[in-house]
Amino acid sequence: MSTINNQYHIYSELADLARPLGNAHRLILLEHIAQGEKSVEKLAELADLTVANTSQHLQQLKRNGYVQTRREGKHVFYRLADAPVVELLMALRQFAEFNHSEIRKLVKGTLHHQQDVEAISREELLVRMQENSVTLLDVRPEEEFEQGHLPGAINIPLGELEVRLSELPKEQEIVAYCRGPYCSLSITAVNALKEKGLSARRLNDGVPEWKAAGFKVDAL
Repeated sequence: MSTINNQYHIYSELADLARPLGNAHRLILLEHIAQGEKSVEKLAELADLTVANTSQHLQQLKRNGYVQTRREGKHVFYRLADAPVVELLMALRQFAEFNHSEIRKLVKGTLHHQQDVEAISREELLVRMQENSVTLLDVRPEEEFEQGHLPGAINIPLGELEVRLSELPKEQEIVAYCRGPYCSLSITAVNALKEKGLSARRLNDGVPEWKAAGFKVDAL
């Protein structure tokens, strides 16, 4: 086989692997699975799809090595495969935002429609964590927090924040995070905290991005 034919075969395989990612629903499902293992039914609820449609998308992702499964009774649970799936999603987001002004506009309009929310860099947060001078607030649902969270983080799901404000220290800055760069839960939380007179910023990273950067994640 010639070198050109070899190259064509390699890139043909790459094209086949990339094809399942050319679907918005599958990308959304991967983002949710990146937060932790979930059942088909839960993923259907999160992605606002029927269970049958969700299952079809997940089978496509499984056939191409993006996810793995396990069965528990009548339920099938999906988790990310042992491959750099998160890194691939991060690279896709970065490429899209770099090259497409329309996506940048959509991101800004979707995530910052309430008001501009100041973000803290990963580097600064690491220093503040070592100094114990910051409180990390995870505003995702409890089941996602239990499967993995930033070290020392407090879990208060966004819907419970108003009634659980007393659990947060008033003397420290609070850094809220959620599912990643396209998740608005932490923005809503920061705005709510500021309205109560607390000092708060947002971390753009979610747990998958934090892990992909090589940092420790705790689980319950």
